[in-house]
Amino acid sequence: MPRLILFLLSSLLLPAALAGHAIALGYTPKYPAGFAHFDYVNPDAPRGGSLQLPNPDRRTSFDSFNPFIIKGTSAAGLTALMFESLMTSSDDEPASSYGLLADDVSVAADELSVTFRVNRAARFSNGDPVLAADVKFSFDTLVSTKASPQFRAMLVDVKRVRLLDMHRLRFEFGRRNPELPLIIGSLPVFSRKWGGGKPIDRIAWDKPIASGPYLIESYQNGRQLTYRRNPAYWGTALPTRRGMFNFERITYRYYKDEVARLEAFKAGEFDFIVENSAKNWVRQYLGPKFRSGELIKSSFRHYNTAGMQGFILNTRRPQFADPRVRRALGLALDFEWMNRQFFYGQYTRLNSYWANSELTASGLPGPDELKLLEPLRGKLSPEVFGPAREPSDTTPPHSLRANLLEARELLRQAGWTYRDGALRNAAGKPFEFEFMDDSGPMLRVFLALARNLEKLGIRGTPRTVDYALYQRRMDDFDFDMTTLRFPDSQSPGNELYDYFSSKAAGTKGTGNFMGVRDPAVDRLIDAVVASEDRAQRVTAVRALDRVLRQGDYVIPHWYSAEHRVAYTRRMDHPQNLPRYYSAEPWMVATWWIKP
Repeated sequence: MPRLILFLLSSLLLPAALAGHAIALGYTPKYPAGFAHFDYVNPDAPRGGSLQLPNPDRRTSFDSFNPFIIKGTSAAGLTALMFESLMTSSDDEPASSYGLLADDVSVAADELSVTFRVNRAARFSNGDPVLAADVKFSFDTLVSTKASPQFRAMLVDVKRVRLLDMHRLRFEFGRRNPELPLIIGSLPVFSRKWGGGKPIDRIAWDKPIASGPYLIESYQNGRQLTYRRNPAYWGTALPTRRGMFNFERITYRYYKDEVARLEAFKAGEFDFIVENSAKNWVRQYLGPKFRSGELIKSSFRHYNTAGMQGFILNTRRPQFADPRVRRALGLALDFEWMNRQFFYGQYTRLNSYWANSELTASGLPGPDELKLLEPLRGKLSPEVFGPAREPSDTTPPHSLRANLLEARELLRQAGWTYRDGALRNAAGKPFEFEFMDDSGPMLRVFLALARNLEKLGIRGTPRTVDYALYQRRMDDFDFDMTTLRFPDSQSPGNELYDYFSSKAAGTKGTGNFMGVRDPAVDRLIDAVVASEDRAQRVTAVRALDRVLRQGDYVIPHWYSAEHRVAYTRRMDHPQNLPRYYSAEPWMVATWWIKP
């Protein structure tokens, strides 16, 4: 789906001008030219064996092999296994990228263009060479109106693309944007022959013609899909591919819900599972197979920014338009009680859009932040210049009762008063909303929040829908409240336009689900994107974090700094862990089946 692609784009960032094998933001890349392999892989990992996996997210079926459009539900694994890009990121650096399809990258001294040279050895799955014209075709297709609008938002500063010869092309920019060369380097590349000339939005079941290590071998009616490693894969010896993609076959089986998926794992139907439920982790990963070692339960430390997860409020809805109302709803969430009763004390409350990192705003804004915020003072709440907004707390001397009293006062100020058995506005309309979700585990959390909201006279009604309808309604911004997690990034940049800009708020299919329309936010996103080095970027992100938190667009949830996974004993993994990674993509890329 486009959301997965956004995750890949947002994880890559840029440097000062240079030419060569790699680029990094504000520092020298860790790996020099001619490096052998990434430190977090086993270069001698054995190849072979079949990996069985469940649906990796909330998709319960698929109806397309095209992950670049809004229409339909694309199959799991497509982007990572089949579509390669000019460059690829390093998972043990916050903002570095190294050559993949491109064997050389050159950023102009004025930072208004970047030139890539395509590796002459690169081949598509049909045997055709990957040429500069294919890269340009992929770019032109992805920024067209027929592809997901997220690409256009990310690449709005690209003015033109020039083919220099068969293997070189130059992207020219309308303005300086230090991140843009790496965003371009991360774009998926596919053959001009894919789809037989059909426009991108008409391509559904045509198997991709791309350059990645796997091919689609078989599939069954949206329920199962098997990839086979391409025996003619061109990139096996590259330093950015050595020790990676070791499974001969990878099969995804689709399950209708998380209960069925967990029971299938314990029954031996697949090999690896990521567990996001603290309750399940404590109470379900038990039994003879775990005691015998047939199934292994393990936690892996990571240093990712936590990203924002929470109850998302659609400010396009009139009941959520007032920030005082949004703040009041947040005061009704009792995280400390939930952590004890539901989560076995395993979580930390999210206090930032970039928690667990140096990007988190804290205390009063520092001098560097004030340089960005002061020119916007007339557009900002005075509270932005005070201590950074923290989520509600019920740890003594704080209490839920005190928080609800504060919430009631905020609601009164916003024109909502309790009468005739409900909280009502001046026109007498009761405060009601729908919570939309496509899975069961979050329901009990919402119901705990809803019970507290009832004390204020607010009625929240849950509605569970299937994933296809959920995705369609999200693309149309047709919801009141839902739960969502924004992808984490160690170096935020252009993806912020998609999540938080005023332009994205009015464009269906973008990631601005909350409907943020704030000129101050727009200016701060510009400051993040224009950052010349890591220090500037950190400062700009902190200022943006401060303003977004003050807007109360989300009721923050919680996070863990560990990946909880379970797997079969026939699997093995490298001893060195990366620093910034997601559990399943890391496993698919670097693990192997024991001989």
